[in-house]
Amino acid sequence: MGKIQVGTASWTDRTLLDSGWYPQTATNPEKRLAYYAKQFPVVEVDATYYGPPNEQTTKLWAERTPAGFTFNIKAFSLLTGHPTKVSSIYKDLRPDTGKKNVYPQDLPPQVYEEIWTRFLSALDPLVEAGKLGALLFQFPPWFGIRKSNKEYMLEVAARCKPLRPVFELRNASWFEGANQNETLDFLRAHKLPFVCVDMPQGHKSSVPPVVAATADDLAVVRFHGHSDKWTSKDIHEKFGYEYSTAELAEWAPRLKNLAAETGTTQVFMNNCYTDYAQRNASTLIDLLDAEDAD
Repeated sequence: MGKIQVGTASWTDRTLLDSGWYPQTATNPEKRLAYYAKQFPVVEVDATYYGPPNEQTTKLWAERTPAGFTFNIKAFSLLTGHPTKVSSIYKDLRPDTGKKNVYPQDLPPQVYEEIWTRFLSALDPLVEAGKLGALLFQFPPWFGIRKSNKEYMLEVAARCKPLRPVFELRNASWFEGANQNETLDFLRAHKLPFVCVDMPQGHKSSVPPVVAATADDLAVVRFHGHSDKWTSKDIHEKFGYEYSTAELAEWAPRLKNLAAETGTTQVFMNNCYTDYAQRNASTLIDLLDAEDAD
């Protein structure tokens, strides 16, 4: 049986800070991160999707957390083919354009390569401290099942090596009919960890909650909630869903079964509105402990 690590996809969300989850003594970012790290062994950093991290920040994260704590890092939007704000690109690499958003093909190849290099090198302090977990590559809804997209996942794995990328797919074509086995077989053949998601169904970006280990060392599960406002542009409406204990209890044995197939299973609550994610993560830990006791 592999280990299971449970955490959340944020520790700095404004609504979390307003919720009262942090003690009154956690008056600054350093104290809040230290408090979070006492509650959970792992956290997912989603801010790095909106703007690449810098080495000074990752050094502080490493210094402010105990030995054994793990940071997963979400890949910068440009590296997953999402539209990316020009203003979020490194200042000296920004293209001279009237566009607000750009895609990889809008940049000179050497600039794109330099963005990759800087993104990965900024994680060095976490690597040196033994605190870097996986790099989350969450692809856009239009990233469907086709040869070129499979090749890009292999390219990502090669670029990141020896760091560990994990892959979240948000296009249902990967899981339709026989495609599901094709997808999982492809990931297993190349030892690429699959990210299972629990999310609202019936939308263009919806994928089913397929639970599968595709690598011996790592599996990741992300809980997005079941908000009836999934298509809202308000991120708190989109992710503002609190799981019931009964819902999480249904997942506990599934997570245990997944952990039996791989070395580490990381579970992230991404329903980041007020303290929903933190409370749900704590409940899930209790449920998993109860499974062990049975």
